[in-house]
Amino acid sequence: MTGSPKHSPSTITESRPSKIPKTQDHRDQDLEDKQLQESSMSKSPRIQRYLVAIEYIGTRFSGSQQQPNCRTVVGVLEEAFHKFIGQPVSIFCSSRTDAGVHALSNVCHVDVERISKRKPGEVLPPHEPSVVRRAVNHFLQNDGDISVIDVRCVPNDFHARYKAEERTYFYRLVSGPEPLTAFEKERVWHVQENLDLYAMQEACKVLVGHHDFSSFRASGCQANSPIRTLDELHVCEVPATPYFPSTTEREQSNSSSSNSHLCSIKPEVELPINSFSNTDDVVDSNNGKSNLEEFGVRRRHRCYVVTARARSFLYHQVRLLVGVLKCAGTGELTTSAVEKILNAKTVTAASPMAPACGLYLGRVKYDLP
Repeated sequence: MTGSPKHSPSTITESRPSKIPKTQDHRDQDLEDKQLQESSMSKSPRIQRYLVAIEYIGTRFSGSQQQPNCRTVVGVLEEAFHKFIGQPVSIFCSSRTDAGVHALSNVCHVDVERISKRKPGEVLPPHEPSVVRRAVNHFLQNDGDISVIDVRCVPNDFHARYKAEERTYFYRLVSGPEPLTAFEKERVWHVQENLDLYAMQEACKVLVGHHDFSSFRASGCQANSPIRTLDELHVCEVPATPYFPSTTEREQSNSSSSNSHLCSIKPEVELPINSFSNTDDVVDSNNGKSNLEEFGVRRRHRCYVVTARARSFLYHQVRLLVGVLKCAGTGELTTSAVEKILNAKTVTAASPMAPACGLYLGRVKYDLP
């Protein structure tokens, strides 16, 4: 905990919000995607719809959605499909991510009509999903920050956005005074102060559930309603990445192994493991010094992951939630102050929004046919 003073946001009422009826539906749809969903029913039976799961590092993308004169996830993917099948396609994502946001698994759908390149006009049977995955990844390999991880054939009325039952986001934070390692640049939010895990977990209990999340809804949000059900909001400490076993862990592993041939002989001089050993180079929270004073061993940060799971989210909702959790962890906000922010129902009451670089779309869940 730092010495930062506790504070409560201004213009916040003390009264608790009235119970929100469950009948309020939060399945917001914009007009463009509505029209697309309706028109999909009339597509040619020769066209195959594929559900495509992709992973990407968001640093060099200007978001997922197509934009003129910008490098986007959809733009790069459409170009790769065009090179593969020889004709333009339109790709529609399940979840829109902002510039700098990463994805472990975002999902989109694309309609492909396989036309013979030798006999133009001749329609051929659809490609197998495994062929689509290999071919598209071949045309993505020069990009280096995006790849297809799975492909499946789905009916022509299967919509990647509206058929999604649940979305899971992860947010990574590291804390400590040491400069951020090169391996984590643009991949995590570096917080200089120490974070109180228990305080952040208590704040999660206030925010999880069915609420009016107007305080966690950025301006420009096009959703019809601020009501959302946050099925999970959780924070835990995890090993810093990339993770490599420490000297102690390797010795414990060897001593517990029943197969002697798996055990290595301890060298006369223990070499520095690397900059990311798990226990030997943990930063002392009291004096900021490492317990291991060997040259060339970086002092490790503490790493935390926030998990947010819901059917859908408001614009910037996860990043605004993480901003409040971070302030709870540093001691800038008490649990009661977090509750007041939620009840205020205005985004001006919330703490500063967390940066995009620490956010990862983790999974989009479907009931696949």
